[in-house]
Amino acid sequence: MKMKHNKKRNTAFIFEALVRELTKAVVEGDVSKKKKIVNLIRNNFKGNNLLSKDLRLYKSIMELKDADKELAERVIFEARMERSSIDNKKLFEEQSEIINKINKEISPDVFSNFVPNYKDLATISQIFNSRMKARDRILLEREMVGKMMSLEESKDSSLKPIDNLTYKTFVKKFNEKYNQELANEQKELLKRYITSFEDDGIELKVFLNEEISRLKEILSDSLKLEEIKSDEVMLENTKKVYDMLVNANKRDIDKVLVQDILKIQNLAREINE
Repeated sequence: MKMKHNKKRNTAFIFEALVRELTKAVVEGDVSKKKKIVNLIRNNFKGNNLLSKDLRLYKSIMELKDADKELAERVIFEARMERSSIDNKKLFEEQSEIINKINKEISPDVFSNFVPNYKDLATISQIFNSRMKARDRILLEREMVGKMMSLEESKDSSLKPIDNLTYKTFVKKFNEKYNQELANEQKELLKRYITSFEDDGIELKVFLNEEISRLKEILSDSLKLEEIKSDEVMLENTKKVYDMLVNANKRDIDKVLVQDILKIQNLAREINE
């Protein structure tokens, strides 16, 4: 039987809740809140502090997909062993510190944010709990192994960084295909995508939210232009692109999404010319 789960003591949940609060701040244009959240994440999930180490252990399990049974079981075992070496008292203190800062500097409502993978995060927390009965832990581990073997997500998804060679090749092919150099906003998007592994993609997510809002505004205004309104094909295609932007936040931040945004940035530039 599962033990009661305290989401405020789940490091991965705290991180995910902050990321979602950051997204809301960007959408609402709350620059002050955005800055506070970014600083909270940077200062509390960095280097070798326990929050950062704990988060990496959660991610080692959460981000493994399409694995064989042996690998999935091994990853869970190694993560659990490493987790047992963490000083729970010190981790509790670090969690208490960031919880206190969130309550005072942001809002207690942060902990009410909807986190899609909350159930899995809670399961991993139970697996990490040394007080969990062996039988119950084994059942939970079996459940997680099944999900880690799932084909639902691609191994290449979720902020996988690309190296410099891939970057140069990507830029070269893009320039050849569209017969033009990348604009500043496109270079900025690629730069943040490439370095996204350094901060768990926080800067990339912030940039994407702001850029998508900018692009949506341009596309929305373009629907009022006579040359687009009078052309049914152009009007329909523009609406499709706008709908793609509206639903962009539901997609994984991967190479495909970045390519789509790069293309829409091109379109937006043409509209503004």
